[in-house]
Amino acid sequence: MLRTIAKSMDRVSVRINGVSAAAVVFIMLLTCADVVMRLFDRPIPGTYELVGYFGAVIVAFALAYTFVERGHISVELLVDRLPARPRAFIEGTGYLLSAVLFGLLAWQCQVYAMDLLESGEVSPTIGIPTWPFVFSLTAGCGMLSLVLFLEALRQLKKGLAP
Repeated sequence: MLRTIAKSMDRVSVRINGVSAAAVVFIMLLTCADVVMRLFDRPIPGTYELVGYFGAVIVAFALAYTFVERGHISVELLVDRLPARPRAFIEGTGYLLSAVLFGLLAWQCQVYAMDLLESGEVSPTIGIPTWPFVFSLTAGCGMLSLVLFLEALRQLKKGLAP
């Protein structure tokens, strides 16, 4: 059952990473269009804001997929020298602590996004609401937290199994 849930989470991670990739393309096209329009003294208003906001979307929606693909940096100098069971237990504990950290980040991003929604805060140049971009951080950190939690369970199961 744990394997089925993990595969489902992996598929969701791939899909939200697609949103991240689309945001990269959007930023690229917007920046190129802004550069070209500047040649005609007609820069696109809000380009800097949009690049920043969509940068948050890129990072948030790539977090879980990067973990699934083992793309994050990890230093395993000592842990790799341990026998399999203690290594799995230590890695599982690390993943569990990371899941808690990113769960707390998701929660606080959600609290902040709700504050922005209630206050009606908008970007200074083009006046778009900022809360959807903070909610993307909530989603990305929440998804990473779930993926980390599942991996923690898998590792701890290996570390505690006789």
